[in-house]
Amino acid sequence: MIEKDASGLAQAVREGHLSAFELVQETIERAEEVNPTINAISSRRYEEALKEAQERDLTDLPFAGVPIFLKDLGQEQAGQVSTAGSRLFRSVVSKQSDNYVKALEKLGFIVLGRTNTPEFGFKNISDSLLQGKVNLPDDISRNAGGSSGGAAALLSAGAVSLAPASDGGGSIRIPASFNGLIGLKPTRGRIPVGPDSFRGWQGASVNFALTKSVRDTRRLLYYFQTCQMESPFILPELSYQSLFMAKNKPLTIAVQTESPIGGEVSADAIAAVEAAAHFLEKAGHKIVYLDKQIIDGVEAMKTYYLMNSVETAAMFDKIEAAFGREMTLLDMELMTWAIFQSGQKIPAKDYSAALSKWDQYSHQMAVFHETYDLLLTPTTAGPAPKHDQFLLSDDLQQKLIQMAEFDQQEQQELIWEMFSESLDWTPYTQQANLTGQPSISLPTYRNEQGLSLGIQLTAAKGREDLLLQIAELFEKEGQFK
Repeated sequence: MIEKDASGLAQAVREGHLSAFELVQETIERAEEVNPTINAISSRRYEEALKEAQERDLTDLPFAGVPIFLKDLGQEQAGQVSTAGSRLFRSVVSKQSDNYVKALEKLGFIVLGRTNTPEFGFKNISDSLLQGKVNLPDDISRNAGGSSGGAAALLSAGAVSLAPASDGGGSIRIPASFNGLIGLKPTRGRIPVGPDSFRGWQGASVNFALTKSVRDTRRLLYYFQTCQMESPFILPELSYQSLFMAKNKPLTIAVQTESPIGGEVSADAIAAVEAAAHFLEKAGHKIVYLDKQIIDGVEAMKTYYLMNSVETAAMFDKIEAAFGREMTLLDMELMTWAIFQSGQKIPAKDYSAALSKWDQYSHQMAVFHETYDLLLTPTTAGPAPKHDQFLLSDDLQQKLIQMAEFDQQEQQELIWEMFSESLDWTPYTQQANLTGQPSISLPTYRNEQGLSLGIQLTAAKGREDLLLQIAELFEKEGQFK
């Protein structure tokens, strides 16, 4: 068992071995000690947190007094600045807490502030013009990943015991891979949504957290889960029996290392999966190597970018109404501008067709899981990238500035080109967001340079219990690196 995980700290608070005030104070000190090196914190509410630690009744709460930083993208807390990594929102204060944050508070967590994220969460790295780059604690010449980069770096650096995060295309699992953490993306509909946004990115985006222990992941999932009837995605809750008391059974696990979009995969990423498959086979599980992709990865990503374009255009309609003026390139980063403009020319029938394909992918994966319990892949095709590794060419940047002048097909081709290098680095995570399946990154491998690469396991909808079964096996057998 990992010492001083969130569950252990909460137990110490409940039993009186440690006060919530002491815990919050110590966490603030650690966070301020490491932050100048990693640049993970975007805002602070330390005085309020210390006051809460003294005054709140934390009796019997599962995460009593555990300090956390919210991700500065969504995860709205009343009275706190919420920038979404955007200079446009540098002074915007949330008027109400969302249901996710309310649920965290009800579990006993105490919020200390917010963590650095790329503008609107569009990237797999964190380097917003507003807050700057988030450094990987293991090698500050590299990026901690995105979009939950600040959350991952703060947890990896030992400042906190658990880090709220969100995942719209891998934003929990990608930084988990780079930072040597556990990153679960739950099934769509598992975690509370609303009251403003009920279908983030049409259900592709979900909130949860990054952790260092399977115990924290399991307990957080159990206490956090909901069957939210007002949500468009309703899911039965997992029973205590299925999460905590079910007997482990041999599973049939499919293995796929090739990139779903045909890109290059590092030898380290392949080695990580092969080592994991060998370990699982020795533990009694059946391993089957796949010789073809289950879903057309290129087609799937094209539908993902089309969705993102439309949702971004709709988001900026609301922003323009709130600000009372039209937005310009000066209001946002170039990538955001390009996605915003590309959403203006997509017909509703094309958007409907793209979402229908998501349903088809979901069906394909449901059929796949009739034969295979889990799918094992790399989480990322390589370790944390160097800062500025994915810089865009001057020619492409000029085209993105002029994005509005191109037709729909040309715009989508430019979006693909804009993301191509970074997507090649992280091609495995997005499909579970489209299908709504649960997927987890586990820290089972480090390369010769000591850099982490995660393995990813994906299950059928609603079967987080199987992911946690395997995660616990790796943890108990000392396989986490």
